[in-house]
Formats: sequence, structure tokens, C-alpha cells
Amino acid sequence: MIPASVQILHWSHYVAACLFALGMFGFLIRKNAIVVLMCIELMLNAVNLILVEVSMRSGHPEGLIFVIFIITVAAAEAAVGLGIILNLYRAKGTVNIDAFRELQG
Repeated sequence: MIPASVQILHWSHYVAACLFALGMFGFLIRKNAIVVLMCIELMLNAVNLILVEVSMRSGHPEGLIFVIFIITVAAAEAAVGLGIILNLYRAKGTVNIDAFRELQG
């Protein structure tokens, strides 16, 4: 018998875990910088899904406040990241991450 203090995982936890795993897999495997940024966004959205679900189940608004901050940071990260990738594309003519390895100091 499961104690009352242990909550059973909701279906959204499984969806968020799959989204996060898919984002992590894409982040580690892919070589295209734009796809890597999209995978980072996918991982952030998986965390947002968990925060919203737990916040709604517990009745506390702190999770929703964190989600607003994460969305704001993700928007800034996407804007800055795409700007950097655009400048690197103009310099190198490709968005392949391996082409940018020589830019290390």
C-alpha cells in the first residue's frame, strides 16, 4: 500500500520527462546550432510543464511565477543566441557547430 505522503506521478510528468529526454538527446547529438537552440528551448518547456502541473496540484502560485521568469529568460536566450548564430553564419557561411571550434581562445 502506498502511503498518503507519496503522490503518484501524473501523466504530465511522463510527458515532461519525454520532452526533456528528447531535448537532451538533440542537444548532445545534433551539430546544427539552430537545432541545438531549439533543443534547449524544448528542455526549458519540459521544466515549465512540471512547474505548472505541480503548482496547480499544490495550489501554490510559486511555480507559475517561476514559469514566467523562465519564459522571459528563454526569450532573451533565443534572441541573443540567434543573433550570435546569424553573425557566425555571416562569418563562416555555415551553422555547423564543428566549424566554430577554431573560434576558441
